[in-house]
Amino acid sequence: MTDSDSDADVTVVDAVDAYLQRKAVGDPDGPGAGTYASNAESILRRWADWLDGEHGVRSLFALEIEHMRAYADELRARADHGEYAASTAGTYYAVVRAFLSWCVRGGILETNPAATDAAESALPTAEERPDSEFWTADQRRRLETHVRERALEAAADGVDRDERRNRLREYAMVAVLAHSGVRGSELFRVPDDERRTGATWDDVDFYTGTIRVLGKSQRLEDVPLPAPARTPLRRYRVVLDPPSNDWPLFPTRHAPSIARRVREVLAERGRDEDRIESLLDERTATQLARERAIAPPAITTEGARSVLKRLCEAADVDVDGDYLTPRGVRGTGTGDGEDAGYRREATDAKPALRASVLEQAIAVPEEQPAVIDVDPIDSSEGDERSEND
Repeated sequence: MTDSDSDADVTVVDAVDAYLQRKAVGDPDGPGAGTYASNAESILRRWADWLDGEHGVRSLFALEIEHMRAYADELRARADHGEYAASTAGTYYAVVRAFLSWCVRGGILETNPAATDAAESALPTAEERPDSEFWTADQRRRLETHVRERALEAAADGVDRDERRNRLREYAMVAVLAHSGVRGSELFRVPDDERRTGATWDDVDFYTGTIRVLGKSQRLEDVPLPAPARTPLRRYRVVLDPPSNDWPLFPTRHAPSIARRVREVLAERGRDEDRIESLLDERTATQLARERAIAPPAITTEGARSVLKRLCEAADVDVDGDYLTPRGVRGTGTGDGEDAGYRREATDAKPALRASVLEQAIAVPEEQPAVIDVDPIDSSEGDERSEND
């Protein structure tokens, strides 16, 4: 069935809206029920966008097994490229499968195209995650020593301010990843996830020694910043001298992205196009961003990988010819096993979900929501792949 075959057609987006609304209000006293919708929302909306963009599927009735097989293939490809952990790919697929099962129980679909061996067999398994993803203590120590010595040399040798800032940026980046337990996808920007825009200086509290991030639970969490992470970050802030606290900790150096942000903000402030271009002719986008307190985008997770690759090569640190990535930089003392007790949930309220017309027509018995343990994309594709530093 295609989008035009039935007057009673149901779009994927409308069905997702109904599902999220039902989960948001279903069982307020049930374990996890109150947070399931916000945890699942970004996953389902990205899946719906992928269906539309890659296969032109907008109708739920047009969804077939081969589409879900293709989605599993997509998740596997991202896992193979290091963008997802295998467990994350499985979680993403499980959320979509649960949504489609809800559609079957509600009488919208006859069968669940995701709950088939033909589709699920394409998913990666946990055993396929490469060992090179993880850093040993010696590798971490060697890389940190390299960036620390470069930062100290910059101060001692009297190098120019830009170079000193760059070296302190690299030192702070490595130190925060190595000692804080913050994940790359929490610290840097993930282009296809509008909630993950990168940590800002407003998120850092040097007094309490914490940084607020969007955790893999999709909730804001306060994560401790130990002294080995806090001190390099504080020194870096002095030379960065951000004009405002909404400035990202690690701004992108991708000039087109900065210029695009400057144009957008100046247009929002009422400047016409000719005036904006005139300002950009007089100075660089970076200079204009500082003068007008326009926070640039944060470096992407892929950009951060490029920085780490370059630093690993300079420090002669590798894993079987590969390079170390943000995911594995944390030491064993800050890994996921101890991370849950190490963090605490922040108190920020969440926005309400918009109601769906389908919610009035479909009444489906609630199941106890599963806990979504998502480690979002830790790298990205897009127009910033060339962002080397």
